[in-house]
Amino acid sequence: MIRFALRACILSLPCVFLACNSGDKSASTGDAGLSSFNKDSLATAIKTLASDEFQGRRPFTPGETKTIEYLVGSYTGLGLEPGNGNSYTQDVPMVEISPSAPSTLAFRSPKTTVSLQNMTDFVCWTERPDTANVLNGNDVVFAGFGIVAPEYNWNDYAGLNVKGKTVVVMVNDPGFYDSTLFKGHTMTYYGRWTYKYEEAARQGASACLIIHNTAAASYPFSVVQSSNGGVKLHLDTRNAPAYQLTLQGWITEPAAMKLLAAAGKDSGLLKLAQHSGFKAMPLDVKLSGAVHAKEVYNQSHNVIAKITGSKYPHEYVVFSAHWDHLGIGKPDAKGDSIYNGAADNASGTAALLQIARAFKALPEKPERTILFLSVTAEEQGLLGSAWYAQHPIYPLATTVANLNIDVLNTYGPTKDITYSGKGQSDLEDYLAEEVKKAGRYVAPEDHPEAGHYFRSDHFNFARAGVPSITADGGVDDLTKGTAYGKQKHDEYTAQRYHQPADEYDAATWNLDGGLQDVEAIYEIGRRLGYDHEWPQWKPGSEFKAIRDKTAADRK
Repeated sequence: MIRFALRACILSLPCVFLACNSGDKSASTGDAGLSSFNKDSLATAIKTLASDEFQGRRPFTPGETKTIEYLVGSYTGLGLEPGNGNSYTQDVPMVEISPSAPSTLAFRSPKTTVSLQNMTDFVCWTERPDTANVLNGNDVVFAGFGIVAPEYNWNDYAGLNVKGKTVVVMVNDPGFYDSTLFKGHTMTYYGRWTYKYEEAARQGASACLIIHNTAAASYPFSVVQSSNGGVKLHLDTRNAPAYQLTLQGWITEPAAMKLLAAAGKDSGLLKLAQHSGFKAMPLDVKLSGAVHAKEVYNQSHNVIAKITGSKYPHEYVVFSAHWDHLGIGKPDAKGDSIYNGAADNASGTAALLQIARAFKALPEKPERTILFLSVTAEEQGLLGSAWYAQHPIYPLATTVANLNIDVLNTYGPTKDITYSGKGQSDLEDYLAEEVKKAGRYVAPEDHPEAGHYFRSDHFNFARAGVPSITADGGVDDLTKGTAYGKQKHDEYTAQRYHQPADEYDAATWNLDGGLQDVEAIYEIGRRLGYDHEWPQWKPGSEFKAIRDKTAADRK
């Protein structure tokens, strides 16, 4: 366990805590909170968090120790209260599972055997902390999309017993192929790969393999390989054990075609599964496979601070951002091996400090309690926010909303702002109202079929029923237009995202746009903090029913 002490050197960063004159913007509204936002102190915090000294902020490393100390010192310096009793941290127990030998996977039919090549034809892993996880002669079932969605009258497991068997499923949901189904080309959570494994486990399956398709997944198989082929962190569930799959993973589309051929089927089966009324079916093949793993248990930490509400202290507005990045890894062409994560997500982490400072600058305390939650292990699968949602310090039934920040715009002000998950909650309407006041507009999401709503920390609040949103930087550059904004966005994705090149660069960064977006998120939180309204899920949201069940707890 890492223990943290407040160090005097942390408290010597006044620009993080106090409104520095240089770079302050005047607020025509006279709002003391808005006038406290400061581009220079934002840049200073990002530069510190993304420095080589912080070693890429990977959990379980000295970089985590420095990050937690910095954040605790920052929240203390701002005068915020500890958010977990007398502590500013929440322990997040995790297990690090790494392969101890190459995985194997083979399908055998009465006529042939199809042996697949690890990391070329398939990627498999386990969340079971056992030395060896082996299946031998396991029955295989093709279960369509692997979805049980009563609100869409869809059940791929209807009449099917898959206990102890391997299910093979397709990525995304039926709406990707037929716009009249589900939410059309906007992916629902039923299309997300994490849901496929969760549902297979609920059905009692031994293993679940997803057939990769670049268009339907929204990324190539190389992303699957790089994300899942090595060491992975998972939450430590030893104190609350739940059924887990023996194996889970992906197979390439060509490998899936070999599997279907061995079973006497072809790609027509995948096309049939795209339509309502499809009945999942056993395949006349057996699976044998193994994942050999070793595990290390450790603790990481969420950081949480608060401003207690003056009138409704038991109602909570949560601002969140993940503090972690990828640490030290494979060197790039320049020999740089530190994945600094300046934009992702030192920028969002620093933005929380700006918002906290703004609330402290207001002449009256908010009526509701405002929480500032800096979570760990987002890059490992949203683990820190998942742990908080599973072990909330404050009741989720009386948590009003989660406003999450993940990667600020670093290339200048834009006329627009965007968000993922159109049609989910009232928070998107609040966002539109706030940016309209500043003469801006909300632009539609570029790729709704990619399911970005399910890829950031707000999602763990959403699946617990709390209306949540992550606003993303726009692309309609204030002076150079949309083409320029898209170019800068694409440059970041191609050249810096999850690479050592994601570093703070004072010569090229322009945080005016990022600060503009942070102010809009702050304004939503301020509205909720000084009012008694409850944003709702919209009809058709897969999270509405969860919130509706807890509505009585607020009365």
